[in-house]
Amino acid sequence: MNVPVSVTWQDGRLTILDQQKLPHVTEFIELETIEDVYDAILALNVRGAPAIGITAAYGLALAAARHGTDELDAFEALVRNDAAYLAGSRPTAVNLAWALERLLGTLPNARSVADAKERLVAEAEAIRAEDEAACRKIGEYGLELLEGKTRIMTICNAGSIATAKYGTALAPFHLGSERGRAFEVFACETRPVYQGSRLTVWELQQSGVDVTLITDSMAAHTIGAKGIEAIIVGADRIAANGDTANKIGTLNLAILAQAFGIPFYVAAPVSTFDLSLENGQDIPIEERKAEELTHFGKAPIAPEATAVYNPAFDVTPSDYITAIITEKGIIEPDFSQNIPRLLAAAAGR
Repeated sequence: MNVPVSVTWQDGRLTILDQQKLPHVTEFIELETIEDVYDAILALNVRGAPAIGITAAYGLALAAARHGTDELDAFEALVRNDAAYLAGSRPTAVNLAWALERLLGTLPNARSVADAKERLVAEAEAIRAEDEAACRKIGEYGLELLEGKTRIMTICNAGSIATAKYGTALAPFHLGSERGRAFEVFACETRPVYQGSRLTVWELQQSGVDVTLITDSMAAHTIGAKGIEAIIVGADRIAANGDTANKIGTLNLAILAQAFGIPFYVAAPVSTFDLSLENGQDIPIEERKAEELTHFGKAPIAPEATAVYNPAFDVTPSDYITAIITEKGIIEPDFSQNIPRLLAAAAGR
């Protein structure tokens, strides 16, 4: 069994696993232009906050390689325009803007356009390598928190194909599988795009993890009937007070965890924190097209012209979160004090 990988860069070519084709077709597609990268992020061919950031970073390097100017200032202006374009593809995922800003930060030190292009690729590669290492550490910390627990619930796909490797919320299960530690994972289908049924179930099966699929509306019953011992989810953005934006339906699980008296864990790299936002009320929530609700595939399942509200994310207040698992350590309440403390300590290492 192998832990799947969704984004690769080799000899200047950017390839992604097309997550829209899973689970029945495993297809890798090459992204040749910045428009290809934008469209792939927007259409969820690549998804998951870290994987989006990695893809955007490589995409910016890819676009920069095509610019023919030899004048540094003109080149930097072109690259900044490219970065602004890519940043508009998925505004909620903070990793996207964070990764692009990291690449832009290499430009002032460049000695030539050729040097700038090399620096952009090197920074994108560093982001990918750091994310893989971070996910492994998140998995290690997650295994500590889940010691003695085997029946775990999750939603969406915060796994290997959403990151460089291993994932965030799914990292303990991948590492556990490598080490012979068994889990029973209950995966919510994650309406309306079914990232749980299409992606999480497929991914955990590839890694040899025992996984059971449920509908989102079965969560409360399943927690009681199957003796769920903890819930672990990923995050797309975490505010300074610990309020967390994640796939729609996450808040439901957090409320259920509190009602059933079981821990609710958020797993995310430190790049997911946005300390410029005091709380979750300031997190922008993307609304997606109505067809995701009114159609199943291409077949209409709702009356024509039905009004639709289709937010892609919800925000879980920090009061519902037991702990946040990062690659730098486990953060427990009071989050308003402990989040900046851990991030400051991490920055000083």
